[in-house]
Amino acid sequence: MPVLVMKFGGTSVADLSRIENAAKKVQAEIARGYDVIVIVSAMSGKTNELVGWVEGTSKLYDAREYDAIVSSGENVTAGLLALRLQENGVPARSWQGWQVPINTTSAHSSARFVSIPRGNIDAKFAEGFKVAVVAGFQGVSAEGRITTLGRGGSDTTAVAFAAAFAAERCDIYTDVDGVYTTDPRVSEKARKLDKIAYEEMLELASLGAKVLQTRSVELAMRYKVRLRVLSSFEDTDETSGTLVCDEDEIMESKVVSGVAFSRDEAKMTLVRVEDRPGIAAAIFGPLADAGVNVDMIVQNISEQADPSDKRAYTDMTFSCPTNQVLRAKKAIEEAQAAGKFAYAQLITDSDVSKVSVVGIGMRSHAGVAAKMFASLAAENVNIKVIATSEIKISVLIDRKYMELAVQALHDAFDLDKANT
Repeated sequence: MPVLVMKFGGTSVADLSRIENAAKKVQAEIARGYDVIVIVSAMSGKTNELVGWVEGTSKLYDAREYDAIVSSGENVTAGLLALRLQENGVPARSWQGWQVPINTTSAHSSARFVSIPRGNIDAKFAEGFKVAVVAGFQGVSAEGRITTLGRGGSDTTAVAFAAAFAAERCDIYTDVDGVYTTDPRVSEKARKLDKIAYEEMLELASLGAKVLQTRSVELAMRYKVRLRVLSSFEDTDETSGTLVCDEDEIMESKVVSGVAFSRDEAKMTLVRVEDRPGIAAAIFGPLADAGVNVDMIVQNISEQADPSDKRAYTDMTFSCPTNQVLRAKKAIEEAQAAGKFAYAQLITDSDVSKVSVVGIGMRSHAGVAAKMFASLAAENVNIKVIATSEIKISVLIDRKYMELAVQALHDAFDLDKANT
């Protein structure tokens, strides 16, 4: 039988009634002729509760025990959904990560997949079982210890299973009915997309859209897994939701497919750093070692304060999440104290947001940047930093203008209108 992978997030299995609803959706796919692998998250709020218990017991906890505890939420959901399916007359069995086994690296709380052997689950399908309910977010290390995969691990688990079992599709059930041109809570004109290319979805996910986890999209793109995002709370059929697929499956895309934003960004500038070979490595190496997630980087010629000083100077500006500013300051100050580089001043602006336009159509169309900048100028929105790639343009702006900028760009690129 063809295999379908279905993933249900925490809000989709938040209580017994929602688990019953998930079971009905699984049964509908069985009726369409599939063997089904279901990946489940912990019930909504349970992982945070488990993390709280760990931190309340041990501030400097053993990461191996942390993984053993926080992975238990998915085990409960998998067992409950398997029981519900059995009560509904469906041959189903729950699987924990070590039972599959989902082989991972030994990096606790941020493990990576090594392999997912098919043998055990295929054997159960051959016995007549129709559903394998697999606990997401977890695996087993070479040492035999339970591991977890980090934030969004269940999405990534679902895509990995779809790749391993050559599934026809991987359906991600969540609390939204698809991928939108922007967040509907910011723009009432946001429109649900029928299809979106992997590269566009990857950019949107990395730029702030929270529908899919970035690692899951990377994995889907690498193994050409067709992803579908759809709602757990609506009646669905094979045309529902948004399909994330290869751009070859999309007849013709708009120049811009969506507007993404990240609200809590900070801009940091090192003023008058000596401009010499290796200076960028000297600055960003310590930031990387400190775990600072640097995003946009701009280097400018610095003002020459002393005409007698013949050395060249540069100003180095970068962005990072606001919750990493203190960590970044500490790393920079320690690097300066160690003599790795010197600077005249460190200027921090923690009241900015990042707004981006994304679209594979930008590869073959000129004028996107000009239209974007003109639209922001018309709303009197000042741009602080600009960064581009082949299919995206991002700007840093004052946070108070973020929603205005999103709405203006959504209108400028006619994202409320479908292709005709």
